Amino acid sequence: MLQKKNFLSIEGKVAVISGAAGGIGLATSQLLSAFGAKVVMLDVQDQGEKEADNIRKEGRVATFYKCDVTSPQNVKKVVDSIKEDFGRIDILFNNAGVTVRKTVVGLEEKEWDFVLDVGLKGTYLLSKYVIPVMEEGGGGSIINTGSGWGLKGGDDAAAYCAVKGGIVNLTRAMAIDHGAQNIRVNSVNPGDTDTAMLRDEGRQTGLVVDEKSQEEYLKDCGKDRPLGRLGTTEDIAKAVLFLASDLSSWITGTAIVVDGGGIA
Repeated sequence: MLQKKNFLSIEGKVAVISGAAGGIGLATSQLLSAFGAKVVMLDVQDQGEKEADNIRKEGRVATFYKCDVTSPQNVKKVVDSIKEDFGRIDILFNNAGVTVRKTVVGLEEKEWDFVLDVGLKGTYLLSKYVIPVMEEGGGGSIINTGSGWGLKGGDDAAAYCAVKGGIVNLTRAMAIDHGAQNIRVNSVNPGDTDTAMLRDEGRQTGLVVDEKSQEEYLKDCGKDRPLGRLGTTEDIAKAVLFLASDLSSWITGTAIVVDGGGIA
């Protein structure tokens, strides 16, 4: 008979989160720390240190490392430092990403390289150096940020769709390769979520030119979904918490969609 147990607890686990200075990464850092994890926040933005300090002021454990996920030397150095400081890594949230809203015809090569390097290469590099540490500790959970557009495609976002589609299938491959090491690998795939990236997309596509048009743009992003609203960063963070916890102990290689029913 099943007994009552706190399967959601991640007390004392070390969680590494990229793109943690804002948006989904920051919300996830805050939520995982609230559930007892020692959060390690990675970003190229110095704002990450201030956000880590805000978490520490709440009596939680948070450390910020400035990290360029496109640099193998930088990633290896940071992961080595995390291992030295914490001794283990139990959770990895590969979340860093950027977008340029253009078709393949409109994209400059440097823009294509930039989007793929941050989103796809960054996921590869962090996973490459974290997995051996995770294996030494007996296993863990890796969550990669995909997108609804990684599952069905979208307009004027060729590089972004390529990255997110790649992440979804990379997740499956990693799940197959590392299950024997007790490492689960899943992707969380958000729909439109109220982040700085989404607001910037509105400006890139010309749909946002002032404060009024931005409000209309955000409303439009959520109105056609069955749940009738735009996603919040906390909505996505909750899915990451589920995949990081023992509630998902027999889930791996899965693409969980968190989009208010947008691709239902």
